[in-house]
Amino acid sequence: MSQVKAGEVQKLGLLYERHKKALYGFFYKMCRSASVSEDLVQNVFTNILKSKHTFGGHGKFITWMYHIARNVLHDHYRKHKHEQQHVTTEHAPELADGLDLEHKFEAELTIDQLFQAIELLNQEQREILMMSRFENLKYQQIAEILGCSEGAVKMKVRRTLIALRDQFNRIQTGAADVA
Repeated sequence: MSQVKAGEVQKLGLLYERHKKALYGFFYKMCRSASVSEDLVQNVFTNILKSKHTFGGHGKFITWMYHIARNVLHDHYRKHKHEQQHVTTEHAPELADGLDLEHKFEAELTIDQLFQAIELLNQEQREILMMSRFENLKYQQIAEILGCSEGAVKMKVRRTLIALRDQFNRIQTGAADVA
């Protein structure tokens, strides 16, 4: 990023190739739309180019990048807050490969219920969950992105996991009552 900041903008392509997959995964897990996720990744790198002068170089690039990604996601939610977010489980069959039909169905149902539970979390909780569990960012990195202490991040992760467990249990209990 220091080279991009110094004017070698072609180096942004290298950063894009290194980080596009992780950013896409982060956005997809947050909004459950492939096309929106692709657009948001592009927006992040457009913003990185526009904001290259703000990169200090004293911290990790990935922390700065996710800070921009969060802002891009917040902007997206503000612009599209009237639209209903829809949860899909298009990857559930891939996760359940190798199981017999009954176990595949149960695995797909459980994955669907987990996505439903994640969708019921508030936006901050979903972000915390995605960054800590799906993107495997360290608590210190998340703290820098969120602008809080590492201890606050630990507490937020703990509370998010408790909320997720509670939502998941409610969904499973509701599904058991129907069956």
